[in-house]
Amino acid sequence: MSISIEVVYALPEEQKVIDLECKPPITIEQAIRQSGILEAFPEIQLEDDMVGVFGYRRPLDHLLEHQDRVEIYRPLYLSPTEARKMRAASRKRRQKRG
Repeated sequence: MSISIEVVYALPEEQKVIDLECKPPITIEQAIRQSGILEAFPEIQLEDDMVGVFGYRRPLDHLLEHQDRVEIYRPLYLSPTEARKMRAASRKRRQKRG
């Protein structure tokens, strides 16, 4: 018996979805390595980048189930809070000018 899973990695300009048929038990790390996504995107560092299943962070040794979607998350360069502060400051500057 095999299970179907997806391995997903998204960049601002591109999203890669790889469908896999695997024999259980299989971990997130094993699925990512089998998918070939590390060769397609050498910037992925499994030790540093976060991974998850359907939007929930999971460790690399998490066992996958049928139809799981493995997601590789890129690091945030700016926290959502900092981004909001920067937008508010920018709006404030524009209002003063005009």
